[in-house]
Amino acid sequence: MPRLLLVAYYFPPLGGSGVQRVAKLAKYLPAHGWSVDVLTARPGAYFARDERLRAEVDAAGARVHATASLDPTRIGRETVGLPGEARRRPWHALSSALFVPDNKVGWLPFAVREAGRIAARRPFAAVLASAPPYSGLLAGALAARRARVPLVLDLRDDWLGNPRHVYPTAAHRAAHAALERWAFRQARAITVISDAMLGAVAARHPDLANRLHVIPQGFDPADLAVPAAPRIDGRMRLLYAGMFYDAQRPDFFLHGLAAFLERRPDARARIEAVFCGLVPPGFDALVTGAGLADVVRYEGYLPHEVVSRELMAADVLWMTVGRRPGAEGISTGKLFEYVGTRKPVLGLVPEGTARRALEAYGAAFVAEPDDVPGIAGAIGTAFEAWEAGDLPSPDAAFIAAHDRRVLAGRVAALLEAVVS
Repeated sequence: MPRLLLVAYYFPPLGGSGVQRVAKLAKYLPAHGWSVDVLTARPGAYFARDERLRAEVDAAGARVHATASLDPTRIGRETVGLPGEARRRPWHALSSALFVPDNKVGWLPFAVREAGRIAARRPFAAVLASAPPYSGLLAGALAARRARVPLVLDLRDDWLGNPRHVYPTAAHRAAHAALERWAFRQARAITVISDAMLGAVAARHPDLANRLHVIPQGFDPADLAVPAAPRIDGRMRLLYAGMFYDAQRPDFFLHGLAAFLERRPDARARIEAVFCGLVPPGFDALVTGAGLADVVRYEGYLPHEVVSRELMAADVLWMTVGRRPGAEGISTGKLFEYVGTRKPVLGLVPEGTARRALEAYGAAFVAEPDDVPGIAGAIGTAFEAWEAGDLPSPDAAFIAAHDRRVLAGRVAALLEAVVS
């Protein structure tokens, strides 16, 4: 088997959506002919942990090499609460001013040195580095140069075009642009998660357009091959699984649900909204203020297997990308895990990438992310379909195309092409 060095700062036992793509590659690439060594950082302070996901990777035979790092997450407890926007924004602005390309740049020397040690013991045929953080792309590029092997870069979020980025000065933006250009030029191939991201990167780097490939987000059927959590209530269950971040907030959904129940008070005893994951500060007050204390249930952060059982027990899953500049290009990993359940999805999304994916999926109720009457109407349409036993069915071909096993096969084929 050819050996791959997979570079990813975020990796199990850290949990959450940010580790899923690389963890599933480590799990499924061996079935497509690639042995995997993972280069990562020792876990620091983070919002979530998932030991089960790490056990999957170990069972697949991947070797995980975790190094030290000099970055702010080395300080404090292993698991921290999800900060509210009032705290997150100032910290993000300060971090962006102090660190380029991000506050994980202190991992670079440790990662590059460890990559050299791995290569000396077990030479690898290629390097695949996934971001964010974008320091990981620099680590992968330096490791590939030193080992004289091909490099593939994987963008889960755009770099220079990321709508969540803060550039304190023109000099900061220029530094990011130069680093992005350098890293991209080292790569034989660059994978992105959507056509929209491909277009944005190609517009900045037209000479590299032939190196760009779309490998979308996906789902692991093994995660969803679980019995549904028991149901005895006879209520339509709307479920949100994951964390809220930046413009992704529960406010408009809750106000839309309250507006629907004001119009259909008879539905109050036959509908519930369940939240699994991490909610923003003030969530309880928001629920109470919307008059939904008897309708909303918050389960807290749950192990992934338990979340999968909850997903399979729900009637309709809901997600949002919020309203902010650049939101039309955002598609979340959550959406594609929902796709794997074959459940209808309530998508509070603007025109753009996520909406096109939902339309292709087929079983979707869509509203603008901040349109309370529109959200109330979409919930009402879903409720009426549930009442009639006529919730929509999704497109089977779309689902099959987002199976993590299939996507790992596409990555393996790309690796074989760049190596040969």
